[in-house]
Amino acid sequence: MGDVLAYEAELLGLVREYLDFAEFEETVKVFTKECKIKGKTLPKPAGVSSRDSKALPVQKDLLTAFENGEQKVFFQLWQEHISSSVQDNDLVAQKLEFYLHIHFATYLLKHSMGKPDKAELEERISHFKAYLETKGAALSQTTEFLPFYALPFVPNPMVHPSFKELFQDSWTLDLRTRLEKFLSLTLKARQTPRLLTLFKENGQCSKEMLQHLHQQLVESEHRTMTYLKRFNKMQADYHNLIGVTAELVDSLEATVNGKMITPEYLQSVCVRLFSNQMRQSVAHSIDFTRPGTASTMLRASLAPVKMQDVPLLPSLDYEKLKKDLITGNDRLKAFLLQALRWRLTTSYPGEQRDTVLQAYISNDLLDCHSNCQRSVLKLLHSKSEVVRQYMARLINAFASLAEGRVYLSQNPMLLRMLEERLKAEDKDSLTWENVLGALQKFSLRRALQSAMIKDGLIFWLVDVLTDTDCLSDYTLEYSVALLMNLCLRSAGKKMCARIANHVLKVLSDLLGHENHEIQPYVNGALYSILAIPSVREEARAMGMEEILRCFIKEGNAEMIRQIEFIIKQLNSEEPLNDSIVSDDEEEEEDEEEDHDIMEADLDKDEVLQPQLGELAGEKLLTTEYLGIMTHTPKMKKKLFPGVHQSIDEPLQRPVTPGYHRTVY
Repeated sequence: MGDVLAYEAELLGLVREYLDFAEFEETVKVFTKECKIKGKTLPKPAGVSSRDSKALPVQKDLLTAFENGEQKVFFQLWQEHISSSVQDNDLVAQKLEFYLHIHFATYLLKHSMGKPDKAELEERISHFKAYLETKGAALSQTTEFLPFYALPFVPNPMVHPSFKELFQDSWTLDLRTRLEKFLSLTLKARQTPRLLTLFKENGQCSKEMLQHLHQQLVESEHRTMTYLKRFNKMQADYHNLIGVTAELVDSLEATVNGKMITPEYLQSVCVRLFSNQMRQSVAHSIDFTRPGTASTMLRASLAPVKMQDVPLLPSLDYEKLKKDLITGNDRLKAFLLQALRWRLTTSYPGEQRDTVLQAYISNDLLDCHSNCQRSVLKLLHSKSEVVRQYMARLINAFASLAEGRVYLSQNPMLLRMLEERLKAEDKDSLTWENVLGALQKFSLRRALQSAMIKDGLIFWLVDVLTDTDCLSDYTLEYSVALLMNLCLRSAGKKMCARIANHVLKVLSDLLGHENHEIQPYVNGALYSILAIPSVREEARAMGMEEILRCFIKEGNAEMIRQIEFIIKQLNSEEPLNDSIVSDDEEEEEDEEEDHDIMEADLDKDEVLQPQLGELAGEKLLTTEYLGIMTHTPKMKKKLFPGVHQSIDEPLQRPVTPGYHRTVY
């Protein structure tokens, strides 16, 4: 009760303020009367007005200063209470402020009985001049205000034909009305009652905090399980180590007393030290009669312990998962797509991630091998933007891994579906960004490169790159890298030759782009298409060498050397050699360069957040879709390690931006 009494007056004031704002006029009267009867202190209302109440104090002060010609007081209040965004961007406010300066500049001429005070008049005229040269300069090109720029220089404006109107009472009255109306509208936002503000702010804050806490709880539970497993493993190893240490101390004592230690005994100790089955087999196979063998083995075994301790994730019921991905509601579909992606992106590189990917592929998670009318891949065409986005994110995550690209490439329709989405989605959406990312990674595979070139993707990319202002850094980088990968093929070069002028113009513009991450791909694309004689001819005609030499002056050493290679290619007279490694006769490919890079961008800007009580991420998968343990170790396909060319030369093999950043 003491707390209530301490804040009673303020609380009553809040209630009164809200009732007044909502125009409960009769209720306000009864409320005020009852407070008076009960002896409750009711603060006077400040700042909130109903239709019949008086103007805001600030508004009243401004109008008083206007009427009394108090220039300094008026503009001090104006600066404090009219926001700078309104002053700078609202044309009505700018025009009104201009006329207000005229009003105060001529005030003494209108209201002085005799001659006005010369010093004060000069000060006001000087203030008006300063305004015209600063803020007022913005309206100097407007016909309405142009004559007034001469006002400070006219000796007697009261008799001048252009300014006679300023000294009539009707002009001042009209300006006051305009000022009052402007203040009523502009200061209205400040009349929101404090009770409403408190409710809105605290309600929204509490909701967001609950969601944030729930998400933290889900993540904390996941971390707790991981740490618990590690703790149990460390505890078991600790007890084992203590036992072995005690035995070794006993053995040392026995040695002091002249008792020999046999190789069999050493082997049994090592087997206990290395409890992992794989290490036991190694321990059994080593010759312990050789000096130093045991200690060497111990040191060697410590290095891989960390990765060996990473647990495999629980198996899932993929049949149920796929059924809910096809028939569930949109929110469930989005949460499942998110959780499945997180399994890939947050798993440890190596055995854990390989096992996750192999489980997805062996259970045909995305229905790449299915001919059914309703398949998981069709989620790319969902009416829900969130489902489309999360499906695109998952495909992009698959495409980030070489084995994932092999799996996705087995569906002949997927490439066409992604191309359709690329042309249908908004360029500033995350769906578009992830579809583009997936296609760029697809371009590492020759068969998919050929299909994209045949589908005219080069023409589309060149058009997109004509205007880069609407592209994020990610989409710009991946667009240029995709264009380069397609230009490395002879079919791609020939496509570019058909629109040589357009392509060269776009690439030369990109050379000077502020995002320097795209430079290697621009250089690679230029170098590649200049292998075509007709493109070289077009480049020379448009003065490409001069353009390139401009960038030599500004670029870093690496870029300078690459541009020198491009200039050399530009000035060469060699005919196009169709038998080079990038020819397009056959795409039988058993090997692909090992470009396994999982970018952080795959999980950025998550739009989907669980409500209180909703399951998400690994918690959702292991609670609702836990399956029988079916992990089957599979040897990862041996991948071509990739050719590491000199950074001095433009790129001449397909790459992804993520891989290029990591390696170079």
